[in-house]
Amino acid sequence: MPELPEVEVTLRGVTPHLQGQTVSAVILRRSGLRWPFPPDLPALLQGQRILATDRRGKYLLLKFAHGTVLIHLGMSGHLRILPSQTPAAKHDHVDIVVGAQMLRMHDPRRFGAVLWHPEADGAIGNHLLLRGLGVEPLEDQFTAELLYRQTRQRHSAIKQVLLAGDIVVGVGNIYASESLFKAGINPKTAANRIGLARYILLAEAIRATLAAAIEQGGSSLRDFVGVDGKTGYFQQSYFVYDRSGQPCRICTTPVRQIKQGQRSSFYCVNCQK
Repeated sequence: MPELPEVEVTLRGVTPHLQGQTVSAVILRRSGLRWPFPPDLPALLQGQRILATDRRGKYLLLKFAHGTVLIHLGMSGHLRILPSQTPAAKHDHVDIVVGAQMLRMHDPRRFGAVLWHPEADGAIGNHLLLRGLGVEPLEDQFTAELLYRQTRQRHSAIKQVLLAGDIVVGVGNIYASESLFKAGINPKTAANRIGLARYILLAEAIRATLAAAIEQGGSSLRDFVGVDGKTGYFQQSYFVYDRSGQPCRICTTPVRQIKQGQRSSFYCVNCQK
């Protein structure tokens, strides 16, 4: 599943092509993906100007004067900027045409989403899918003190707390594993047993890991590619994720893989206490 770095890479790729442009057409090739498409979306957007593009967690936001389009890439989706006359291929489900170009959504597994939040319903942050999200990890509100304060009553493993997304948003499975490794914290450690000093290390590790992934175009596992069709390469520098049984890059101890909440966690028993 594309995580925060992949969505941020997508946002940065589409923004120069979309921001300030007027939508000339919207093409929906099915009734919906994870949820139904707003059936009146073509009429709502045609002739309307895209005022801004943004991201909240793993949701890409296209802002108009009368509302906001929310796009989620699901498990296997990606967006491309293509010439507006490019023929559709299998799994090309949505086109938003702006002049001679278009934004095309490709989603083989159909777990993505394209939704509409009208301005009359209030701020986009009030949307049902966004209102419970935690702070953005690359913004100033994300601090070690926040992590420490919000986890005093959390008895769950720190890896699960990070994935929950209600304290900090967008630290998905890959980047949680990598960040915990860099901070030297075992993913099974109860969140309320981690002190402020170690949360300082973890907050720094999360920021550094996400920033490095964005710089390298994200992680291209299975289906993800950027809007220009190029793959990311952060996966080439993983320390623990998807390296079960391979030697730790620091101490050579074999990387261990466990299941936590139906998700695989990777860690070094020697480096992470």
